[in-house]
Amino acid sequence: MNHSSSPAAHAAPPVAGRDGTRTELVEVVVPVYNEELVLARSVRTLHGYLREHFPYPFRITIADNASVDATWQVASGLAAELPEVRAVHLDQKGRGRALRTVWGSSDADVVAYMDVDLSTGLDAFLPLVAPLLSGHSDLAIGSRLHRGSAVVRGPKREFISRTYNLLLRATLAAKFSDAQCGFKAARTEVVQALLADVEDQTWFFDTELLLLAERSGLRIHEVPVDWIDDPDSRVDIVRTVKDDLKGMWRVGKKAAFGATRMPVPPRVLQAQLPTGMRWQLSSFAVIGVLSTLAYLGLYLLARQAAPAVLANAFALLTTAVANTAANRRFTFGVTGPRDALRHQVEGGIAFVIGLVLSTVALAVSHAVAPGASHAAELGWLVAANALATVVRFVLLRAWVFNPHRTARNAREADLSELSSLSTCSASSCPAPSSSMPSSSAPTSVHASSVASSSPSSSSRAADGVARHAGQHSDHRTDQEARR
Repeated sequence: MNHSSSPAAHAAPPVAGRDGTRTELVEVVVPVYNEELVLARSVRTLHGYLREHFPYPFRITIADNASVDATWQVASGLAAELPEVRAVHLDQKGRGRALRTVWGSSDADVVAYMDVDLSTGLDAFLPLVAPLLSGHSDLAIGSRLHRGSAVVRGPKREFISRTYNLLLRATLAAKFSDAQCGFKAARTEVVQALLADVEDQTWFFDTELLLLAERSGLRIHEVPVDWIDDPDSRVDIVRTVKDDLKGMWRVGKKAAFGATRMPVPPRVLQAQLPTGMRWQLSSFAVIGVLSTLAYLGLYLLARQAAPAVLANAFALLTTAVANTAANRRFTFGVTGPRDALRHQVEGGIAFVIGLVLSTVALAVSHAVAPGASHAAELGWLVAANALATVVRFVLLRAWVFNPHRTARNAREADLSELSSLSTCSASSCPAPSSSMPSSSAPTSVHASSVASSSPSSSSRAADGVARHAGQHSDHRTDQEARR
């Protein structure tokens, strides 16, 4: 591969700060192919914006991908005119190849790229690179699918973009929201370590880089962007879709066989389980074993008089109720009658998932081996319930018994009841419910008594009661978190 650049005088030299030490340098790459009409205007706009609004030293590198029009001449003229601009020419096409060439040899602290049409609003650039300069994140991407983004584009582009990113999440477990937005940045040392394992040289380069970074435990920062579709885009959508699907297949196979060589960051190696997770896993496992034994006994008992599907539903329902109650008390440390019914109803979602999985397993077992023994049926059911158990733990921990959600519900209930007590008359106030904290009951009665004699005193008392309820709920939150 041949590439040439403009004279060295056009490349930004290392920049010294006021104390004489070098400050962080950000290199922005603008890949172009046959863009003679818009290149000068876009680069001048970008250069002027960075000069006026960007607080760090920067370098703009125009990477010409084997253009056959006057793009290279325009790029060379801009490099000669603007001190922070340089130009690089490649003899082969490919956005990925251009980024690999420039990023792989960059001496900047952070490297970035953006499309030449400047579809993404430049006000998002500093938020994009700031987490990289601080060391908080390893890569950063602009996301058109972020809740805070403002995007103007046609329904066809919108459908393709959302479908593509949905496929990435469904097939490759990607957690980033927008792989295709032409507005990305990375710490140079990180991206140079990743490049050896990135094979694509064209449009899938971005996606492959992000997937590799995510699987390596690197931190990817996302920023919402203002984005306006370029009606003069040169992208061949059909060919790009085909290439992306091929790339997804290749990366999936590569990940399945562990072919990457990227070292794992120290923070990933040193990562530990969240607070309380060790006890929760142990307790959940013990309860799960006991529930499984109970399920097997109930299933075999019911199977003597009922079809497999009904016996399975009966055994699952019985053990699901007991399992949720036991995990509520011992695994997540929630006691008392408050929200017990709601917990059972929400835990019932896990029962439904387990029922669906086990029913499918029974259907498969009967299709594979008609007339199979009860023991063979149990084998299929145990496998299905093992998968349902993983779903149950995630559901219970992240939603049903989430400590923040539990504490918020308790606080709202406390404040609602205390508010009603403080505004009613002393003669008509109902007695505090048994679920109210005992320490707050005298305060509530006192507030009610004062309310009958003085509105202003009632208001002050109610405020004091509310503050007390909030403090009490916060204390309970801490206790639940420690459990």
